[in-house]
Amino acid sequence: MDEEKNINLRIIPPNFAKAIVLAAVLFLVVLVVAGAVWINNTIKEGRYIGQDRQYKNTITISGEGKVLAVPDIGQVDLSVVSDAVTVAAAQKDNTDKMNKITQAMKNLGVEDKDLQTANYSIYPRYQYSAGKSTIIGYEVTQTLEVKIRNLDKAGDVLGQAAALGANQVGSLSFTFDDPTGLQSQARQKAIVDAKQKAQDLAVALGVTLGKITSFNESVSGMPRAYSMEAYGVGGGGAVSTPDIQTGQNEIQANVSLTYEIY
Repeated sequence: MDEEKNINLRIIPPNFAKAIVLAAVLFLVVLVVAGAVWINNTIKEGRYIGQDRQYKNTITISGEGKVLAVPDIGQVDLSVVSDAVTVAAAQKDNTDKMNKITQAMKNLGVEDKDLQTANYSIYPRYQYSAGKSTIIGYEVTQTLEVKIRNLDKAGDVLGQAAALGANQVGSLSFTFDDPTGLQSQARQKAIVDAKQKAQDLAVALGVTLGKITSFNESVSGMPRAYSMEAYGVGGGGAVSTPDIQTGQNEIQANVSLTYEIY
């Protein structure tokens, strides 16, 4: 005997079915449109990453700071140039004179660490005749670089070096053993100068200064150099002790500040 099965069938009205299908289609359309908008916005965001800072309104102001100070150290090159027929003779003359100069520097209080041989060279001297060159002798040059910490002895250093055979004396300059502190002072003055200029300009333009976005600087302070020809040294004049005046050196700093403005 066949078992009886109860089958319950639910009949969905045609109009209700159409409504469900339409709702599903609309939902899919909304998802597609929303996705497209999101993708487009994401692309734009990626395209302009980092450009917010680039296109902000800014102004750049320069400032200058100067500091004057008396140098505390001097530097000079003492050279002996010797000519002789043979290399040995030129070397002996050169060595004898330079050794005396070196000892004289030490006697004046210059320490070993402040004495440095900067050059030692030997060159043949030629005579040209009838298109031919003949060696007629040799030239030996030795240069001693001297750092003078006691500037009161600067004149004595130059005078004794010339008296003992230094026939080329040059590159005398006065500078600072440690210019860091003076450079910092000049930098601070330059920054104050730039900030004041920026405030004045902001008032004139009717804008408000924002944060500083960029800073650049350069610091200079060239040592004061002297020509030794003026002292009768190396120019064939009479040797005497020059009266050296160190004067003042200028340390200069230049800065530029870039501000955001609103």
